[in-house]
Amino acid sequence: MAEPTRSTPRRRPTLADVAAHVGVSTTLVSLVMRDVPGASPVNRERIRRAAEELGYHPDSRAQLLRRSRSRLIGVVFRVQDPFDGDLVGGLYGAAGDADYELALSAVAPGRDERRAVASLLQDRCEALILLAPHSPTSFLAELAGRMPIVVVARSVRHRALDVVRTDNAAGLHLAVDHLVALGHSRTVHIDGGRAPGAAERRRGYHEAVRRHGLTDSSHVLPGGPTEDDGAAAARAFLDLHPRPTAVTVFNDRCATGVLDVLSKAGVSVPGQVSVVGFDDSRLARLSHVDLTTVAQNIGQMSHLAVTRAKDRLDGTDVGERELVVSPHLVVRSTTAPPTTTPSRPTATTASSPEAASLG
Repeated sequence: MAEPTRSTPRRRPTLADVAAHVGVSTTLVSLVMRDVPGASPVNRERIRRAAEELGYHPDSRAQLLRRSRSRLIGVVFRVQDPFDGDLVGGLYGAAGDADYELALSAVAPGRDERRAVASLLQDRCEALILLAPHSPTSFLAELAGRMPIVVVARSVRHRALDVVRTDNAAGLHLAVDHLVALGHSRTVHIDGGRAPGAAERRRGYHEAVRRHGLTDSSHVLPGGPTEDDGAAAARAFLDLHPRPTAVTVFNDRCATGVLDVLSKAGVSVPGQVSVVGFDDSRLARLSHVDLTTVAQNIGQMSHLAVTRAKDRLDGTDVGERELVVSPHLVVRSTTAPPTTTPSRPTATTASSPEAASLG
């Protein structure tokens, strides 16, 4: 019995293959594929039909590299952050509208931000968009000396850097206002630690509870950007006495950790505790999560980031370095009125040694 033959992987069709199929020069095929004058309507139709039959597709990256400008914008993002993934999707649309291509480089376990940036610097990128970078301002400013740098979702004050970010403090105002309107007067904010945007969201929470006169019944618990951070904070939350009836969380990813621990502890959401996240990432929109959250405007942020990079490359006078986008609240099934409406607590009933007071 003959041994089965191993199939050879199909070779990607080339310009030369299309030219040979039609019986014309590769130069003529190139003209047609680049949609420039020089081919008759008959030949143009024959070449396009042959390219389709053979499965030939122009290599857009190679075309870009042959130009004097690459028209490439590099994007550094965190592969484990769902909101970064949503932003990348928005940036692709905005870049296409501006006739630019994106080159992506991920920050992942074992691959830090500097390495992700270095990869893009070798890729003939004309500008970089950095999503919530953790690098120090000095490093970002050094990069800005080489090419336009747009920082997204982080506040950075430096004359060489452009910033596109959400009004994080306003987002927490929306979250607290929503909870107070539902009747909650004992709340907790689970902090984001040193993550980009955490300080502004923490400040927004402080401002909002003070405005509502709820400082003495409101607390901040240590947290962070990940599910594990949320889980640890939720376990601390369960030890609070009296237990707050509502929680605002640094981001949606952290909020999923909170929801998981509350569920396993038999605490009903929103029956016993209401939870509000931040970002409106794809995690919040999952049917089994259905998280009330503060939404960042991905479409507007993506458009502004790409436009700012393009304007810098074109030498356009753009004025202000920082562009701040307003958030909005998306109400889903994790918030509701408290099961019992408590009287407004006093300073003596609100104190708890386990909680970090506002101060």
